[in-house]
Amino acid sequence: MKLNIDKRDQEIIENAIEHWRKTNLINDGTAEKLRNSYDVKGFDWRRLAQYSFWIALSCIVLAFLSLFVDEQILLWLSKLYDTPHIVICILCAILSCVFYYVGYHQKKRYPEKLFSNESLMVLGVFSTATSIGYLGKVIEKGDGTYSLLFFISIVIYSVLAVKLSSKTIWCFMLIALGIWFATETAQHSNWGFKFWGMNYPLRFSLFGTVLTAFALFFHQRWNSINPFQQLSYIIGILYLFVSLWLLSIFGNYSDLDKWAATKQFHIFYWGVLSSAVSLAFAWYGLKKNDAIAREFGITFLLINLYTRFFEYLWDNVNRAIFFGLLALSFWFIGRKAEKIWSGNIFKKK
Repeated sequence: MKLNIDKRDQEIIENAIEHWRKTNLINDGTAEKLRNSYDVKGFDWRRLAQYSFWIALSCIVLAFLSLFVDEQILLWLSKLYDTPHIVICILCAILSCVFYYVGYHQKKRYPEKLFSNESLMVLGVFSTATSIGYLGKVIEKGDGTYSLLFFISIVIYSVLAVKLSSKTIWCFMLIALGIWFATETAQHSNWGFKFWGMNYPLRFSLFGTVLTAFALFFHQRWNSINPFQQLSYIIGILYLFVSLWLLSIFGNYSDLDKWAATKQFHIFYWGVLSSAVSLAFAWYGLKKNDAIAREFGITFLLINLYTRFFEYLWDNVNRAIFFGLLALSFWFIGRKAEKIWSGNIFKKK
């Protein structure tokens, strides 16, 4: 049985086989056998399936939103306006159970249908969120309701993700966890922008740090959530780096007017912190062969450097010089990346 590869991988494999043949690591016969051991895919059907289901889910959302711009449907909805919130809550809960049930059994019967199975889980998540939203209208008692609703969703999504072995639901749980953290801290600061002297970017920098540390050092201690370790690690790093990047731009300000009146070099230390953390993750990833830490670290290090480039040179340097320096920097990065890529192809194990 031959191995199916993408066209983009063919050149790498061909170069590797040719290099091994020229350095006498393999003979001509072995090289020919290796070339005949794979087939190049004519079309990436997996990617088409992935994009198709994404588009399908987007169209479902658009179809739902379109309901509110159609006059006849609006008239019909107006007649249902008096429907008790508890009824809608229960109906959405039942609908979500149907999606989860069908998605779970489809996954067991047809595990190869990855995207269609997970699409059903996504629809279940949306139905659950709608049900919880209407539950909030039923029990609405004040500002604390929002935080409570997101906490309920975290519990529900966590249980469902474990029981249904769904990384999609776990991803939504981590998103809900971030929203809960934002609403909970906002509630305790009377819905202001600062909590214990920290604005949202600074708060979420700490939140991302805790989530990343949990994924690295404690996640594997619980067998039930161990399959989601990598996903938690990625989402935690994403929270951390996006928050640090925003912090490097806005500092710990909560008032846009005060921030606009402040020179950017007065908050330069936040940019240094963001770049230092990115560099630390890149170093850790290279040393420990951690691809996630390495890629995020290098990517956000570049993002930080170019953010500082725009902040300090856009208004102070001639446009021709500015874009010339920008082009030169990208050319330099491209040359270095090309050299590393070429070296990795022929690197001996």
